[in-house]
Formats: sequence, C-alpha cells, structure tokens
Amino acid sequence: MSEQNEPTQVEDLGELLKVRREKLDNLRAQGIDPFGQGYETTDAPGELRENFEEEKSVRLAGRITALRDMGKSNFLDISDINGRIQVFVNQKAIGEENWVAYKQLDIGDWIGVEGETFTTKVGEPSVKALSVTVLSKSLRPMPDKWHGVVDPQIKYRQRYLDLIANERSREIFKKRCAMVAEIRHYLGDKGFMEVETPMLQDVPGGAAAQPFETRHNALGMDMYLRIAPELYLKRLLVGGFDKVFELNRSFRNEGISRRHNPEFTMLEAYWAYADFEQMADMVEDLICHLAEKYCGGLEIKHKDAEGVVTKTINLSRPWRRAPYKELIAEAAGADWWDLDAEGRKSRCEELGVEISAEMEDYEVSQQVFEKLVEEKSIDPIFVTHVSKELVPLAKANTSDDSVVDVYELIINGAEISPGYSELNDPDVQRTRLEDQAGEEIQKIDEDFLLALEYGMPPAGGIGIGIDRLMMMLTGADTIRDVVLFPQLKRKE
Repeated sequence: MSEQNEPTQVEDLGELLKVRREKLDNLRAQGIDPFGQGYETTDAPGELRENFEEEKSVRLAGRITALRDMGKSNFLDISDINGRIQVFVNQKAIGEENWVAYKQLDIGDWIGVEGETFTTKVGEPSVKALSVTVLSKSLRPMPDKWHGVVDPQIKYRQRYLDLIANERSREIFKKRCAMVAEIRHYLGDKGFMEVETPMLQDVPGGAAAQPFETRHNALGMDMYLRIAPELYLKRLLVGGFDKVFELNRSFRNEGISRRHNPEFTMLEAYWAYADFEQMADMVEDLICHLAEKYCGGLEIKHKDAEGVVTKTINLSRPWRRAPYKELIAEAAGADWWDLDAEGRKSRCEELGVEISAEMEDYEVSQQVFEKLVEEKSIDPIFVTHVSKELVPLAKANTSDDSVVDVYELIINGAEISPGYSELNDPDVQRTRLEDQAGEEIQKIDEDFLLALEYGMPPAGGIGIGIDRLMMMLTGADTIRDVVLFPQLKRKE
C-alpha cells in the first residue's frame, strides 16, 4: 500500500485495475459497502490544517492523496479542494476489523476519519485515527502527483483529473467562483436586481453573431440559443426595473480559439438614467475591487509554466480613456481620417494589416484598430466613441453623429467590456437594425421595437466577458483554463 509501490506505467494499468477490483471484492466479502453512505463531519481537511488546534476530537472526510506504509503504523494524507491534513493510522488504535478493511485502501479512495488532532515530532499537524470508514473505492489510479496532468486532451476532457492533480487549476476555479459571487454582491450593494431572461429565443438579437439553431416541437417553431440577453433586459427597463443585471450563459456558433468558446459567461447590466461614462466608472471600480480582494493588488503578473513572469498588467487608477478615431490615427498615421476609402486600403498594405476586398470602409478602420491598437494594449484603456456602424444599439454622439457614445474596455490585448449610452429612440433603432440586417429583415426583433415604443428611459449598459476577465485576472493562457468544461471536438 506504499505510494512508491503503485504501478504508473501504461503497461501496468491492466494489472493495477485488476488489483483494485480484487480489493473491491475483498471489501464486499467483509460486509463493507465500498461506495459507502453519508458521513457526518465536524471539519474539512484544508480548513482543519489552516486553523489547527491540538487535542481536538474531529470527524473529517476526503480523498487519500498520499500513503506511507510502515507496517502496523501508516501515515496518509486526505485532501479536499482547500488543502490536506496528515492522518496517523495505527492497527491497535483502530482495531483489527477496521484494520483489515483499511488495508484494502489505495491512493484515490475516499474515506471518513474519526480521531484526535496532534502534532508530530517534526511539527506536522496531524490526526490520530480512532476509526476509518470507506466512503468510495477508486477503481483507477490517480494522476502522477509530481507532474500532474500535462496532456491538454486529458486536462480539458477529464477536468476532474486536472483538479485532483494540479493545484494551479484548483486555485483558478476557486478564485473564479469567489469572484463571480463577489460580482453579484457588488452589484446588489449598488441596488441592481439580478434577473433571468430566455435562453431560447425565436429571434436572436443583441449582437451580430451566428446563433445555434434548434426546434421546439410543441410550438412547431424554429428557435435559437441566445447570443446575448440585451434586448430582454431592455424590455425590463421599459417595465420600470431601473437597475438590472444578469450573469448569463450565451452561445455563438462561431470559431473556437484561445479567447473564444461557443458557450460563454457574460455579465450584462443596465442602469436607467445613467450613461456610458458612469458605466465605465463602475466597471473600473468593480475590476479593481476584484483584483485587490482576490489577486493581491493592482499589478497582475502573468507567469509561464516555470513561474517566470512574462507580463505585468497595471490596473492602477485612473484608467486611460481615448477616442477610437484618435487611437487609430496614432497607430496608422495622423492623416488616416483624411484619406479616402482606397487610400485607407493602400495604407493597410503599407502597415501590414490584412484586409479583404469586400470590406466596407468602416470595417477597414476596425481591422486597423484590432491589429494595431487592441492587440497591443496591455494596460487598461477605455476606447470611446466608435463608429456608429459597429454598435447599432447605442446613442449617437450629439457633437459627431458618425460615432456613438460607447466605450470598449481593452486589457491584455482583448476586449473585456463594452458599455453604451443605450439607444432608446424606436424609430432610429429600427433604422439601425434594418441597416444591420440588410436583406434578412425577418431577423429584426419586432417585439423589442414595440417595447421601445412604450418608452425606455435613457440608460447606460455594460457587458463583461467573464471568461476573458478571469483569464486576465488569473494569468491563464487560454479560455479553456478558466472554463471548467470547454467545448471540444468529439473524440474519435
């Protein structure tokens, strides 16, 4: 039962599975259920070690993650998501019958332990077991504790193994859970109500994206998984809910990349009588609050696999705010906006920015922005007043109607959050949506436009890509490292 004795090579797997099955049968032969019942606990392994007291009677449960066989006296570690505690198991202390069952255990098994805390001669917080209860027999070996799960296919397809073996992954997801809960708390303290809107929609709206299609048999109609909750949340503004938010799952039937997963988590919030500047203030405050509470401060260090710092993101306030047109002119030439459409295309060739012949003029400028501004911006920047063609749901700027009153928050080379002064004129909104839809006029959400005709108050709105935010705050290299179960191609 020594941790050094368990086979780990692929060629030993068949024999190892056989041995574990034999131990399973042995437990049953002793009248012991190898998959146990409920077990009442007084403490958890990680918390007990963190807040250790000697000579305390405890009942705890966890997975065996290390086992040192010394004959009639054994030391083992049992662990939970928050840490581990050492357990001393002695044949005399637990009794002969309990010892026989105990000898059928392996690394990976779940057990309950009743005993008393003490500190070993070398200062290790420990529990002296008075009884050991089998809670669940593991029929397969655990990942190598020294190297963890390094194969990306196993890491993402069998996330449970990644969580067992890799402390880094455990910490990322614990931090994500805590930060999402804190976002709810933060908004609730500011008077926002959390709501739920439909995931199944007959007209997908709120963004320009390819939806997933499905069919509702009872209604006899095609439906779509939502690409954004925006149009339903704005209906609630019409209905008098002046501060609403939704932490939602949205879906887009598009590419998969380091920063894109077809199913993703997004925060959207709407605040009646506010504007995009107030929403930017709130987002800046929220993200800094999360960084200070969960990341140790406003300097976010990204590290490689060896722990070497590769990048530092400085979130110190105030964050820069700059107009879209000004940033493009800085990157592509002060005369960019004086050029005609063909001149801008020629400039792209000089700059090494790839464009296609069918791109509209505003799309050419957006391509320059993405390649020369967005991808190169590491520290936070609010990019304001973008071209109106890019954001059909935002108010036009009163001084320059070619742009809209919005921000796009860029951190670490990616958009983290857009925010708008929301368009609430139903006639202008119809025109914008018709221009966006082109010949596919049936894709316009007429019910949303009807709602606007009943009057929506001026409002500010935000979206925050939670997955991208978590990547930035935790230093994860890919969205798959912050999504528990990322979408993968079916295994052949």
